[in-house]
Amino acid sequence: MDRITGVQLFARIVETGSFSKASADLGVTQPTATKHVAALEAQLGARLLNRNTRGVSPTEIGALYYEKCKAIQRQLEEADNLAALLQSKVGGTLRISTSVAFGRRVLTPLTLRFMEEHPELSLDLSFDDRYANLVEQGIDLAVRMGRLADSSLGARYLGTNPWVLVGAPGYLARAGTPESPADLSRHACLVYSSVMGDDRWQFTAPGGAGMSVPVKGPLRSNNLSAVLAACRAGLGLAALPWYVAHASVTDGVVVPVLEGHALPSQEIHAVFPSPKLVPSKVLRFVDFLQREFVGEWWRT
Repeated sequence: MDRITGVQLFARIVETGSFSKASADLGVTQPTATKHVAALEAQLGARLLNRNTRGVSPTEIGALYYEKCKAIQRQLEEADNLAALLQSKVGGTLRISTSVAFGRRVLTPLTLRFMEEHPELSLDLSFDDRYANLVEQGIDLAVRMGRLADSSLGARYLGTNPWVLVGAPGYLARAGTPESPADLSRHACLVYSSVMGDDRWQFTAPGGAGMSVPVKGPLRSNNLSAVLAACRAGLGLAALPWYVAHASVTDGVVVPVLEGHALPSQEIHAVFPSPKLVPSKVLRFVDFLQREFVGEWWRT
């Protein structure tokens, strides 16, 4: 038996003095109401209601039980009101997870701006290149790169993360500038092992044809900052996300190479533990991110 429904029915029967009126008010049949009250009485081992031709009235025990039921109902209403209030406001703690480089270079300044707009909100930022288990770790939202696997998680598309091939002017002066992806076989290539881990780089030619070329070089790393540092030092060519390379390109420390041949872009998604009953703080932050990841967002 649903104890909450039983309590609600019993209280309404006492208030109306009628099984039929109480069952109509709560949208159940009269036999259902009778069964709920009978189950309550059996569980308590006491008769709660006097039934006669004039109507229904509580017994002495029933009157005391009714007062406790009303107190429970008031507490339930307070809990519902509190949940509705928290759901409608942007406050409390928002726990966010993303990769290290993206978190440090992109998400941190964005979250600081979001906090300025919502001063009642606290942020808990977690950076890890391994995917976090949102449910087990109590994370409200993760920002992830690449296509999403089918799952029970909620998700919202935010935009794309484009990549660029770059080299230091000194390296290019020494080794020459490649004119096609096939030329990379003669170049030192710096491999970001978390994405380009198979030592093959994928390109799309201007006409739309796909190309896969093997690469090798003096450095492999799962850290984008290390790959960028090696490229800035003139150790070879690097395929990097534009958000990582942009400042160095702007400063002229590295320059784009093979600009007519596109490297694969990654999709950016906001991911949260469930697609249902998403907290307001999560929805507001996702809406904020969607406004930020438009156009060439990595250049701003």
